[in-house]
Order: sequence, then C-alpha cells, then structure tokens
Amino acid sequence: MATTEAIDVVMPQMGVSVSEGTITKWLKQQGEQVEADEPLLEISTDKVDTEVPSPGSGVLTEILVQEGQTVDVGTKLAVIGGDGAKAEAAPPAPATTEAAAEAAAPSSAETPAPSAPAQPAPAAAPEQSTNGKTFVSPVVAKIASEHGVDPSQVHGTGRGGRVTKKDILGFIESGPPAEAPPAPAPAQPAEPEPPSEAPVPAAAPAAPAPAAAPAPTPVPAAAQVGESFEPMSAMRKGIAEHMRRSLDTSAHVTSAIEVDMSKVSAIRAKLKKEYQQSYGVNPTYLIFVARAAAETLRDYPWINGEIRGDQIVTRSYVNLGFAVELQDGKGLIVPVVKNAETLNLLGMAKAVTDIAQRARDKKLLPDEVQGGTFTITNPGGYGTFHGTPVISQPQAGILGTYAVVKRPWVVQDDMGEDVIAIRPIMNLTLTYDHRLVDGALAGRFLRDLRQKLESWDESAY
Repeated sequence: MATTEAIDVVMPQMGVSVSEGTITKWLKQQGEQVEADEPLLEISTDKVDTEVPSPGSGVLTEILVQEGQTVDVGTKLAVIGGDGAKAEAAPPAPATTEAAAEAAAPSSAETPAPSAPAQPAPAAAPEQSTNGKTFVSPVVAKIASEHGVDPSQVHGTGRGGRVTKKDILGFIESGPPAEAPPAPAPAQPAEPEPPSEAPVPAAAPAAPAPAAAPAPTPVPAAAQVGESFEPMSAMRKGIAEHMRRSLDTSAHVTSAIEVDMSKVSAIRAKLKKEYQQSYGVNPTYLIFVARAAAETLRDYPWINGEIRGDQIVTRSYVNLGFAVELQDGKGLIVPVVKNAETLNLLGMAKAVTDIAQRARDKKLLPDEVQGGTFTITNPGGYGTFHGTPVISQPQAGILGTYAVVKRPWVVQDDMGEDVIAIRPIMNLTLTYDHRLVDGALAGRFLRDLRQKLESWDESAY
C-alpha cells in the first residue's frame, strides 16, 4: 500500500570505513510507482557495487542526487510519497553548496568585530579524528596516519569543509603545497641620489615581471582516428586509488613455486560429478588451493596478519578474500569468506561459489566485503601461468593461482631412479609485504602449501 507520508531515501552506510558513495544508475524515474524492497537505484563505493531497495511503497516524487554524483553517507537521495512539493532537498551537488559557503565566508570574515579579534583555532589532539574544521572519517584518518599527513593541512571539499578520502589521496599524490615564496626583503637604505633626479614614487616601482603562471592543467589531446573516451566509473576510481595506495604503503616482493597437482587432479575428477549433482558446485582447483591455504595460514600468523602503526597484528582465524571479476573486466570486487579455517573442502566450494555469484549479481552485503585477512586471486582461469598481484591493504599477503598445465616433470620410479613423466603443474605466487614478511618465511609458507597439495589426503579434508 502506498504511503501518504514522505519517505526519505538516503545514501546507506556500506561498511564502517565507507564515508561516501556514487549514484551509478536510477532504476526508477521521478513520477514512477515503486514498491517496498523493489530495487530503486544502484550505487558504487570503493568497497562494493550494489543495488539499494526502496524503503517504502509510493510514487517517487523527487530525485535529489543525479547519476554520477558522489555524496556522503546519510545524504538524502530521493523522496517517496507525500505531496512531493518543497521536500527538504539535499543540495544537488555538494560542490555547489560548498562553493557558495566558501564564497560567503570571506564576506563575514572581512568585517570582524574590533573587540573580538579572531583567535587561532586550537590544534586538534593527535588522537582525535579532526582536521580543525570538522569530523574526519576513520578511513581518512588512517590514510593520513599511514602517510604522515596532518589532515588540517588538506583543503576539504566535503560538506562543511570536511576532508574526504579523495582530498587526502589527492594531497598525497601531489605532495604538500609549495611554500609561498619569501616576502621581498625590506628595501635597503637607498644610496643618496643626485638631487637632479626626481625620486621614483614608492607606489610605482618598475613594472615587475608578472609572476610565473601555474602550469596549465594538461588538456587531453583531441581524439585521434580510432580512439574513444569513456569516464572512469566510481568502482574503477576506487580500484585505482586502492592499488596506488597499496604500492605506496607496502614493500612488495613476490615469490613463486611450482606444484605437482597430480593427486588433486585425481581427487577432483572423482568428486566432480557428486559435487555438481548433489550440491550444485564445481570443485575447481581454486577450491583445493583455498582449503590448503587456510590450513597453512594457521601456522604462519604473520602472513595472515598486518602492520597497524608500530604493532604487528595476528589472528587466530583466517578470513579469505577472493578477487572476483565484474563487468567484463572493467570492475573487480573482493568478497570475503569468514573463518575459512573451519571449512572442509565441500564447505569451501559452497562458500566461494555463493559469494562469487552474489558479487556478480550485486547482492553482496556490506559486511561481506570487509574483514579479509588474506586474499587469493585466480588469473589462471584464463590460462596465465605467472603474475605479481598487488596486496589488498592492510593485509600482508596475496596468493596468485595460475593455470594447471601438463608439463614434463622429473619424478622417481619404483626403483628410485629419476624419470621424466607428464604431470599437471600449477604455479603459485605469494606477494607479501616485506616490512613484515621476510623471504625465508614466505618460502617456507609456499613449501608447506605445496606439500599439502602434492600429498592431498581426501579423508583429511
């Protein structure tokens, strides 16, 4: 039943570290009828791309934020029901309101009361997430801490001057603003000039050379024949920022190892029909690697840990993230299987199949893309045999799994003699944060992981 009272549609909180989101598509247009829980719009954050259901039934009387705009969590996006007139609209574009506020600020600041000179704002305590202007979100505070940046030095473009994640990342990429050139030195006492020369008026110095204009922002060249342009999506921008920040944060090193997957291949062939017919899942090589990795990580807490400030954080659990491709290679998301160390092979197959499908269908919940302690990426599904993945911050490692390829392999026969046989071989890579994980530790981890895969005991998993 349609509501007679106006219902506000607001930008949802998609995780504790997400402070804003981008409207990617309205699924209903203004004036259309919408039912409760019916998909209303699609949003994108740096954590998840998902649909937002309608909070009630009625006519979509107002759309206040247009497609492509990025707004803070809690911002009113639309109104359902009511008379649709004069609903308290959030500004259509935060930048417009902020520009107006900034334009108005100088007029009031230019006429301070003589009896109450402006006092400098007290510096925020280091432990507070403030920038001297307004609240700084946890994600901004964490980025600032990682890069040794004082948020009060960053110009905020968010509501009320708030420093957003884009502001702090842009500041880090461009570096602190250049210091203002020193004021001209006071004029040296002029030597007495001949009386016959008229004094040069102080207010009219020789025409100074105009200050060097800032370098113009490069303008993309016009499209050449065969070229086309498309704007980066909010998800693509989030991926770009996350990957760049990871490379700026961690000391990336990659080690690789070759694994004979003969036993895994035999067990997989035996289980495949049962798993598909009885449970609707496919026991891929990735599932076997994930199960063995979860077991191995319990013995290597630093590889399953992270650096937090000057502390090393370890856990008694393993939350495995799996990189899932979206949008024909134009998007990527990493849903997380929580407490993966508690799952057997079938449980792992069900969990990975479920989150991968819901990721592609944009049905993930905010909690399902957070809390990962270690990530697995599987480009081997496309035939690649080696790579150097980028660590997902703030984790310490990411495992790459690659194509299983039949290759000549040296093995021992029953007589203990070396012979050449054809074996299904997989390359595994471990990219790790060398600030925390040394090469020897990474090598032992890969060795133990290989041992589990090459001696796979069906009854143990």
